[in-house]
This record gives sequence, structure tokens and C-alpha cells, in this order.
Amino acid sequence: MITADNVHDTKPFRTLLNGTAKNFDVKEISADKAYSSRDNLAAVAEINANAYIPFLKTASGRSHGSPLWNKMYHYFKMNQEEFMEHYHKRSNVEATNAAIKRKFGETLKSKNQVAQVNELLAKIIAYNLTVVIHEMYENGISPDFLHVKGRI
Repeated sequence: MITADNVHDTKPFRTLLNGTAKNFDVKEISADKAYSSRDNLAAVAEINANAYIPFLKTASGRSHGSPLWNKMYHYFKMNQEEFMEHYHKRSNVEATNAAIKRKFGETLKSKNQVAQVNELLAKIIAYNLTVVIHEMYENGISPDFLHVKGRI
């Protein structure tokens, strides 16, 4: 989902999560502290997944009506190493996003949302092609894009 530059990413969290769950079997979600909220934990639980979202330093285990908040807060505090193993899986995604932005720029030039989505998808395809080309020269792989198992 592409949002205006003045809209915080956490606003469409539930919409993105539910859209993803329609097409994928989501087992866990990793997000940074900005996504740490009772509502976001509830949204992840609703799709039967586990949330690995670190708590803000100012957070407490007080549930304010959310037993899940209390449970996850104490899990976070008592099992830091295990929690962070799950959380740091997002590092791969963050590194890829950063590489795409470095290579192709941080902003989208298109004005309407359909064109913005297409522009972003084009950047992702172009990035993936640069990775394949790099692997061809650095590691000698020979990609076969036309061969599909069972077909020639």
C-alpha cells in the first residue's frame, strides 16, 4: 500500500495484514516499535499469527483490557534472545528495501496511485534482475527462466 508522505505507516497495518492473510498463510509478523500497540497485536492474533514487535521503553505490562498485551509484554521481557531471533528476520526485508532505494531513489515520480504501484513494482523487478546478473558474474550461476519443471 502506498500512502501519502504525511501518513504514518502504522495506519494501514490492519488492512495490509488482512490483505496478506487472504493470499498467504502468515505465521509471524515482525515490525519495529512504531507498530507496538494493543490494536496491532489483536490484528495479528485475529489471523492466528505471532507478533514480534518490540515494546517501547515506556511500555508496561498493564493490559488496559488486552490480556494479549500483557502476555506478549512478559514474553518480550522474559525471552529477549528468542524474541529477537524472530524479530531480526525483518533485517533481510529492511536491507532489500534500503538497496532498492539506494539504487533507484526513495521517491516515486508517478502522480496517481495505480501508476505509483506499477512504478514500485518495476523498481522491484529491476532490482531482482540486478541481483540475478550479479550472481551470474560473481558466482557463475546460469539462470534458466524458460525452463519450467515438466515443460520445455
